[in-house]
Amino acid sequence: MSVAELRQPARLTAREELVGARRIVVKIGSSSLTDARGRLDQSRLDGVAEVAATLAARGTELVLVSSGAIAAALGPLGLPERPASVPLQQAAASVGQALLATAWSRAFAAHERTTGQVLLTESDVIRPQTYRNVRSALEALLELGTVPVVNENDTTATHEIRFGDNDRLAALVAQLLGADALILLTDVDALYTAPPREPGSERIGVVEDVARLAGVSIGSVGSKVGTGGMVTKLSAAQLASTTGTAALMTSAERFAEAVEGRDVGTFFPAHHGRRRSRLVWLRFATRGAGTLHLDEGAAGAVRSRRRSLLAVGVTRVEGTFPAGVPVDVAAPDGTVIGRGLTSFSSDELRAMAGRGTDEARELLGERYRRPAIHRDQLVVL
Repeated sequence: MSVAELRQPARLTAREELVGARRIVVKIGSSSLTDARGRLDQSRLDGVAEVAATLAARGTELVLVSSGAIAAALGPLGLPERPASVPLQQAAASVGQALLATAWSRAFAAHERTTGQVLLTESDVIRPQTYRNVRSALEALLELGTVPVVNENDTTATHEIRFGDNDRLAALVAQLLGADALILLTDVDALYTAPPREPGSERIGVVEDVARLAGVSIGSVGSKVGTGGMVTKLSAAQLASTTGTAALMTSAERFAEAVEGRDVGTFFPAHHGRRRSRLVWLRFATRGAGTLHLDEGAAGAVRSRRRSLLAVGVTRVEGTFPAGVPVDVAAPDGTVIGRGLTSFSSDELRAMAGRGTDEARELLGERYRRPAIHRDQLVVL
């Protein structure tokens, strides 16, 4: 497939269909790759690579989103647990990324498979050009028969520009590649109605709608070597399933059973209906470079999903930004209700704010007749 083409997922609606998946994104957490001391456990990586080799043999492409860079460095650096400060996290990641890449290369080499390391920050998927570049690079790696190993670039990421967890990163990678399935491997074999060790706790086999889990007790804290938790995994599964990619959450030990379509883990069937890549990107992969505050009429038009945002409805422009970047759209009470690609810079929008189309054209020029955000570039949150 040409890297210019946008692949559409197969819309798997039953776990048995995972056997026919042709492109899978697999995310594995730090706790599933390390031993009790926090050191990278090569045997665990070898086990994942062995299953991946069976997938390759049946023609399935695999992208691996691997946590563990910081965890891999804890032992060599003499750190008892994941550091809290950003500089120490960055230093540990610098050491650990090399160790992790080497370990995965060794694991897949045993099955005559080549790996390629891909380190991303949130800014890589915020800008349209780099978003496309990431997709093209991953497609090219897959065409070459390699296994892309993706991780967040914790060496350069800060709290302000990071994904926050590799579950979200994996779901975004699955979306931009049009993967058939996202498999989230963790240290728990499935989602349960209560903590698994509690009496009466039952496995939840299938989740049609994440919103229906409101009454389920779900932990939110990850392990001492990771940042994720069950809440982030549910969010990732929801992102994937609503964009046409089935998701399965299970333990690393049950990976082989999962890809054979057996009744393990918790399955999230793909939703039907095609969602445009750009709108998904705006909803899940971006943060606004600024905020356009609206009056009640404009806010209602945005919520209706049928109209473009006109400058006459903008009451205030917050932030400094160029044209063509994502900005948040807020109702009069300050609640962010949408996000879109602005047609104008922040300075231009301040000059246009509150002015009708004809008035803006007469005062500022013909090009200012355009909407502040066209409806095709606007998503309701």
